[in-house]
Amino acid sequence: METKRKTIPVIQDGCSFEGYDAMSLMSETAKLRKIITKRGTLEILIPLCCTTRPVRHKQFKDTLKGISSRTLATRLKELEKSGVLERLSYNEIPPRVEYRLTSKGQELVESMISLLQWMKKWSKSR
Repeated sequence: METKRKTIPVIQDGCSFEGYDAMSLMSETAKLRKIITKRGTLEILIPLCCTTRPVRHKQFKDTLKGISSRTLATRLKELEKSGVLERLSYNEIPPRVEYRLTSKGQELVESMISLLQWMKKWSKSR
């Protein structure tokens, strides 16, 4: 016996997400959640938003307390793979690797900052 999937009642007129349906938006939300909710991701992205200069792996490691080198390396690779970060490596000894936000990453961080401002505005701890 098949179970029928229930749907959420959605206002059709006046929705600010015109052209999208609720199910596709929820699917996109899942993709976004995979990118930004992993441990250390926000801590990597927010400082990059506040500089125009590339940031070296060692600078992240020294700044981000409580995040292991392995976790940091994994997050940086994930963000690079998703097109949020650009990795610049130089053929030097010792090796030098730098990271900077792509335009996609810059837009993501700006969106997150808006969300953080919203959270601060409506937080009960004010």
